[in-house]
Amino acid sequence: MTRGIHGMSSIAQQGILLPQESVLEVSKMRQDLFIGIPKEITFQEHRIPLVPSAVGLLVSNGHRVLIETGAGKSANFTDSDYAESGAQIAYSAEDVYKADLILKVAPPSLAELEYFKDKQTLMSILQIGMQAEGYVQKLSNKKITALAYEYLKDETSVYPVIQAMSEIVGSAAILIASELMSSASGGKGQLLGGVPGVPPTEVVIIGAGTVSEYAARAAFGLGANVKIFDTSIYKLRRIQRNLGSRVYTSTMNPNILLKALRTCDVAIGAILSKEGRSPVIVTEEMVTEMSFGSVIIDVSIDQGGCFETSEVTNHSDPVFRKHGVTHYCVPNIASRVPRTASYALSNIFTPILLNMGEEGGMDAILWKDPHVRSAAYLYRGTVTNKFVADYCRLPFRDLNLLMATRI
Repeated sequence: MTRGIHGMSSIAQQGILLPQESVLEVSKMRQDLFIGIPKEITFQEHRIPLVPSAVGLLVSNGHRVLIETGAGKSANFTDSDYAESGAQIAYSAEDVYKADLILKVAPPSLAELEYFKDKQTLMSILQIGMQAEGYVQKLSNKKITALAYEYLKDETSVYPVIQAMSEIVGSAAILIASELMSSASGGKGQLLGGVPGVPPTEVVIIGAGTVSEYAARAAFGLGANVKIFDTSIYKLRRIQRNLGSRVYTSTMNPNILLKALRTCDVAIGAILSKEGRSPVIVTEEMVTEMSFGSVIIDVSIDQGGCFETSEVTNHSDPVFRKHGVTHYCVPNIASRVPRTASYALSNIFTPILLNMGEEGGMDAILWKDPHVRSAAYLYRGTVTNKFVADYCRLPFRDLNLLMATRI
């Protein structure tokens, strides 16, 4: 026992049991971002990724924002609004593309790709199915790191950009239908909804996703009857639970769907295909059975449309009539309300950019945040999204392995 005490005393004298220095975490290498926002040149793209208040928040946190003159005009934001928030105004696209991080809504055109310099970062929509051959290869050649909004996930594994735009489009679709039903727009002069003593209008919605849910909410708010069709029982149960009411739901039985279309005043197509073209659910023969003056809003037209009679239109000339039925088939309905859509986008991107700066830049946020990492389809020129790689017939590398080799 004495020997044990002496042994402990000897250890203490050597300082082994004395308080030792601990290794603390090294402070993060914060990085000030240089963000460029060019003016959108894509046809009828009116949204902007950051509103003035968001720019002010970024600038107050030490970041630099360079925005092309007139970039916010279509969303009713002036150059003065951005300048007063701390942004620098550029008078040419070439100057904006000198920034380290390019933030856009629509994907850059082939002409805009020429402005990029090596090893920049791009954040925008990708819409890979609509891009010219060699588009991704051009970005790859310049060693670009690129993130696509449609692949971005949040903490709940929801796609926040798609979710936000779908909410806007769903609500807007009902307002558009209401407008088209009025005699001032050449409609049959019917109020979408109902008043005491007058039967309510009937709205058929094909699909049971976010667009459908918000369209149904808006239609209910106006007093309409709503019928929702989908192939998924799970989705139908979910939308009925979310709406909090006993909404009419049905699986995609052609006979039941045709019966509903014959009596409806408005039909909304909201089928989202994960890959490729949306399926055609309503044939031309079924459209001929619809009542004269009824309205079709084909939200799925971005992917080809789910009505066989649908043809792409635009915001300037949005409708055509076929078989006595008014068709509204405008892609990018969210650009019809660009100010609201811009605020929704800004609410998503601002926290990501602030966190990116605090963590030490794009590489750091990609390494730490798997949700941001899910949006990356290019990392320093290497294709890191399997679907994009297969679609473009380019080599694929796993982003986790790529970043691990650069530690």
